[in-house]
Amino acid sequence: MRELTIGKNDAGQRLDRFLAKAVPLLPPSLCQKYVRLKRIKCNGARCQRDQRLREGDVLQLYINDEFFEAVREEDPFLSRFRPQLDILYEDENLLLVNKRPGLVVHADETEKINTLIHHIQAYLYQRGEWDPKGENAFAPALCNRIDRNTGGIVIAAKNAEALRVLTAKIRDRELTKKYLCVALGRMTPPEGRLECFLLKDESKKEVAVYRKPVPGGRSAVTLYRTLAVRGGLSLVEAELLTGRTHQIRASFAWAGHPLLGDGKYGKGEVNRKYGETRQALYSYALRFDFPTNAGALEYLKGREFRVQNVPFVEKYFPNGTF
Repeated sequence: MRELTIGKNDAGQRLDRFLAKAVPLLPPSLCQKYVRLKRIKCNGARCQRDQRLREGDVLQLYINDEFFEAVREEDPFLSRFRPQLDILYEDENLLLVNKRPGLVVHADETEKINTLIHHIQAYLYQRGEWDPKGENAFAPALCNRIDRNTGGIVIAAKNAEALRVLTAKIRDRELTKKYLCVALGRMTPPEGRLECFLLKDESKKEVAVYRKPVPGGRSAVTLYRTLAVRGGLSLVEAELLTGRTHQIRASFAWAGHPLLGDGKYGKGEVNRKYGETRQALYSYALRFDFPTNAGALEYLKGREFRVQNVPFVEKYFPNGTF
């Protein structure tokens, strides 16, 4: 029999969802069966798979040892990895990190170690703010993602409560995110709204753009405002009213103004002329609007954070202000 004590970062979760993370080798169907047979108890009593766990609850798991991972020494990267982070803001609940273009946020088929989340977890571990051995299921996590070759603000939650609040606020569009980009040509009109439908192609990892609804397509709405024009390039601020894959890149290309450096939706001959291999796109501003209660993060309501130095702005619009 194993016992697991529910800590602060575990509280509020459903029993079955907590067990899926704390005992990942236990199949969901068997977990449900063990709950029914009272081989999984909470505080010594019968429990339900959908009940919410509270801090201090003690789970008794009458489960074979084969379903528990062998105790391992801590992953060496946590103590040896040298985190490199450009931190815009930090408090006891979250980090706002300025991700550099070229860095992936999570491990993928091209990179397993040098990822933003690894930099953040190693940073918190080395500062003594996160101890994996003291957690049943929680690990510091990213609340939003941006593409490898896009730079800008990424939010990381240090605890489960912050992760729950921020996930809900992002889902409900209670945060405002603004981007800077360099578009080819001059936007007409200089300020406006792009509305289209995006159909994702998983095999190609890109989206197709349509003017009218199509089966499987999702609406995409982007506000834009031209800040400066120079030498056939426009510095544009974009705000997402929907959050679709490659929304800004695909929408601007569809409107006839692809982003400089975009190898997927842009113009190769122009990119080569300027020597750009990454899209000129940066998530540079974030505001916590919070029209509804934000619980433990209410203190962030109305606060805005900005990246002051965006590389392609300094390169192509050195006298521009934004």
